[in-house]
Amino acid sequence: MNDCLFFGWNRYPKLIKNEPDEITKPIQFKFENENENENENENEKQIKQISSGDYSTIFLFENGKAIEYLRENDSNQNPSKIQIEENIQKVTVGVQNEAILTIEGNVFAKGRDINSNNPKEFINISSLIEDTNDRIVEDIVSGWDSIYLLTSNQNIYGIGSNQIGQLGFDSKTLKKTEKPILMMKNVSKIFSGNNSFHVFLLNSNQELFGCGYNSDGQLGLGESRKERIIQELTKIQNIPKGKIIDIKCENLHSIMLIENENENPKRKLYSCGYSPYNGLGKHEYENTYEFTEIKSSLFENDDNILDFSVGYVYTLILTSNSKLIGFGNNTYGQLGTGDTKTQYIPIQIELPKLKFNENISNYHISCGYSNSFLYYSPPSFSNLEEDLIKLFRRKEFCNISFKTENGEIIKAHKLILKYRLNQNQNQIEKLQEIISNKSIKESNQIFEMIYSNRIINPILYYEIKEIINLNEKIEETMKRIYLNENENEKEKDFIIERKEKQYKFPKLILIMRSELYRGMFLSVTEDKSNKVTDYSELSNKSFQIFEYWIYSNQIKEEIEITQEIIDEIQIGIDYFQLNQTNPNLFDLLINKFNNQN
Repeated sequence: MNDCLFFGWNRYPKLIKNEPDEITKPIQFKFENENENENENENEKQIKQISSGDYSTIFLFENGKAIEYLRENDSNQNPSKIQIEENIQKVTVGVQNEAILTIEGNVFAKGRDINSNNPKEFINISSLIEDTNDRIVEDIVSGWDSIYLLTSNQNIYGIGSNQIGQLGFDSKTLKKTEKPILMMKNVSKIFSGNNSFHVFLLNSNQELFGCGYNSDGQLGLGESRKERIIQELTKIQNIPKGKIIDIKCENLHSIMLIENENENPKRKLYSCGYSPYNGLGKHEYENTYEFTEIKSSLFENDDNILDFSVGYVYTLILTSNSKLIGFGNNTYGQLGTGDTKTQYIPIQIELPKLKFNENISNYHISCGYSNSFLYYSPPSFSNLEEDLIKLFRRKEFCNISFKTENGEIIKAHKLILKYRLNQNQNQIEKLQEIISNKSIKESNQIFEMIYSNRIINPILYYEIKEIINLNEKIEETMKRIYLNENENEKEKDFIIERKEKQYKFPKLILIMRSELYRGMFLSVTEDKSNKVTDYSELSNKSFQIFEYWIYSNQIKEEIEITQEIIDEIQIGIDYFQLNQTNPNLFDLLINKFNNQN
């Protein structure tokens, strides 16, 4: 079933019965009520994510369900199911809070600074956002006693404590809030930590801002900014060159992962702040006020950092060469070294043979306050219908408006509606009539049913089923767009030029299929006019395969696959940063090539 290793503090809550309070070597984790339902599908019991803190530990499974071990229930020791009707997409735990994000974009949270009247009860905090058009959330992160929400409109909201300015406001005038308040617009990522009083926000221009606790330089603002508390979002200068992949925050320090394609190794770690146990991974035991590289002979040129996590002043790193590296506090065995000695510089940790060890990239690390997990999570392939819903929520390319019962405007993509409604203008008018009697929430659900081919709300589906075709998959819709080339020329608003020939695509389809174009078109700074890219690496036959697959997720039957084509397509996949579905393009090519031979 689950391939999950545990080590560290086995108390508050006690996660594994009949084991000591300090587990210093990685051991197999087993759920006490694992055999409760023998008929349950194995895949549905597969761990998707683990989030652990001083407050609790939550396990999220592939079937969208979650269970939690609560500190207050330590005598019971068995986990309890989180009773939320919607499927859960992500979980996050702080010292004083828990939050869960559902597939529908709702956030349910609990905690002392979230709901003072009943801190043990989950409430829908996303529904408390004042702007009703900004209530669909794409990502969540917990701090020590605050929660951060990234909405589909790329806005960041904070809720909970602001005692140390961790929400970006003056703590004298705003000590805490039980309603999400807008912190910043045009944000692409949030970074904080379950033991952290500070937060970083990365905007769409790859500029980094931070606020909160800065007593030991954990915001990386430099020698000139040593204020204990930074109460306004402040731009972080002198960041190492490269793409910011992730930042993990602890109470007293921060660790940043930077990627540079032209360097070896491609990914490097940088730290700032202070750690009494040297959670910075350096020989120096003084404050570091700017992000500086963590160096070790363990980071080899052919090795890539796959994942990392921080706990209470300690860090664990997983590399592509199947190495688990750790340093810092080890009081309870949370480094997994077999003892409780603090490790002041990076050290490799011995691992038992893993069940799926042939693909280490499918493993992830999660550090709690003083305990650690290394667990297998199956790869999540990009889903075209989920991408469509995300684009609908973003609104950048929505070009047709509908008015709801309260006169609010909701926008959709005309291209998608045109094909979901069988190219019938009368159907669009009927849809407008239905939307005019619905709330903004109901209208969102209707459009998400149209986009996703899923019956999200049976009652609303009954009202719209006569005007749409929910039986046809998005790929079939896209293929019709491809085949009806002349009819849809107006919808093709981007040109890819190669070898003096031009290929036109709808931007919408390129955004769904390619991270390269998603970044280009959805950036707030990029020119969104019709651009031309020149890419001549693919032969005509390879480009035809590429073009057909972008629309249909299929390979043309009549094309013969050669090794040369496979090599070219691999280059194309990397260049265009294709969002691969399951089965992906490369696997389809290999299968067809093998069948031919």
